[in-house]
Amino acid sequence: MNKLTYKLSYYVLYAMFAAILVVMGLFYMGGEMATPIVPDMSNPANTDALLYLMYGLFGIAVVVTVIAFVFQFGTALKDNPMGAIKSLVGIILLVAVLVISWVMGSDETLVLPGYDGSENVPFWLKLTDMFLYTIYFLLAATVVAILGSSIKKKLS
Repeated sequence: MNKLTYKLSYYVLYAMFAAILVVMGLFYMGGEMATPIVPDMSNPANTDALLYLMYGLFGIAVVVTVIAFVFQFGTALKDNPMGAIKSLVGIILLVAVLVISWVMGSDETLVLPGYDGSENVPFWLKLTDMFLYTIYFLLAATVVAILGSSIKKKLS
């Protein structure tokens, strides 16, 4: 079974690489739109394809992460119930960071020349700020963890 899983993930990885290379090739070498949205700005013809690819990859990553977490939590719950409950601390902290960053987000409408879309509203602005603040926090936590791990390794 492990060999089958390895082969499947191997082929999926290379299929994803191929899709990424094709879309990136279309994006960078596919030319410009005939009528740009904002004059004097570059607007590649296949921007939509690149955005949809990123949405798809992000969605796949979220689904696979949630499925893996639920499967791992269920397995740990059978083997070590207390350890499984302790593993929820990370999820609870992530939810807390998301809620705090949502509250910190600005809902002030942006002035964007040439933009007439409907996404410049408080909900989307707060959501964008939430994701940005969460990324900053996770990046800082990663740097602190790397430094802490290095210092702990040197001291022991």
